[in-house]
Amino acid sequence: MGCDALLPGLGDFEYVITVVGLLTVIKFVAQILWAVGTGVRAYFWSRLWQKQLVETYGKWAVVTGSTDGIGKEYAKELAKRGMNLVLISRSMDKLQKVSTEIVQEFGVETEVVQADFMNGRPIYEDIAKHLQDKDIGVLVNNVGVMLSHPMEFELASEKDIWSHVNVNVASVPAMSKLVLPGMLSRGRGAVINLASIAGFHPIPLMGIYSATKAFVDYFSQAMEWEYRGSGITVQTLTPSYVSTNMTKFSELVHKPGLFIPTAATYAASAIHTLGYAGRTAGYWAHCIQTYLVENFVNSWMFMLGNYLWNSLLLRTMKKNQA
Repeated sequence: MGCDALLPGLGDFEYVITVVGLLTVIKFVAQILWAVGTGVRAYFWSRLWQKQLVETYGKWAVVTGSTDGIGKEYAKELAKRGMNLVLISRSMDKLQKVSTEIVQEFGVETEVVQADFMNGRPIYEDIAKHLQDKDIGVLVNNVGVMLSHPMEFELASEKDIWSHVNVNVASVPAMSKLVLPGMLSRGRGAVINLASIAGFHPIPLMGIYSATKAFVDYFSQAMEWEYRGSGITVQTLTPSYVSTNMTKFSELVHKPGLFIPTAATYAASAIHTLGYAGRTAGYWAHCIQTYLVENFVNSWMFMLGNYLWNSLLLRTMKKNQA
């Protein structure tokens, strides 16, 4: 049966328009089905067939920024699965407290490393010493900073600028560089990089943060391509708002809810996606947000929407402080 029989009575122009319309619908339906299938695999299938992390990747996990928020909860999820932990953060008191909690609850080994990623290059020599001779199976590049609240760039301090560069940007390739040689020699390992939906397009009033997360997203995706077939899994996580200390400037983005999970809820969800999704939001509701942004929101719309939203957050914060 030819196309003329399927679409009778149409002129050339109408015929072309009809075919284009049909192809557009087919493409749209295919995208929906692919997204649903990917989501089912990452958030449902992964819970039925959970990976044995120690056997799959190795005995030790390294978590940066591990004393609060997502980093702390990720460390607990890894320990729950039997992994020993190297906890890295800037506060020794918090490190020792988290270490004690994890050892008592899960009975794994821990080692703490006090390091302020704000200090840049000099800290990595000491970190490397702590990682020597360990079967590092998982690295979670979680450590990050954000402006205390939305603001125009001119109001950001010099410390704000360099902390974003050294903590959010430089730490990811620097830490990855420390663990990759060992992972490659063993033919196994996983690197989990915390990017953000904020890195999809520029965000006015949070421009520095947005730009640094775009770097993590791009770098992580490039790593994933480079090490395919080597036994190394590189995963990019792109969460939206998670209720942590970073969001406490406004209840609108800090109060836990369906689209604003707690750090514990987020980590418990995201850990299941390791090995099932190379780039994912990590949490099902954020996955919906990600799909909508990537498929229906262009850069201009994203910037306008976030400018208006951040302006509202700023006004609300100032009103509450008055």
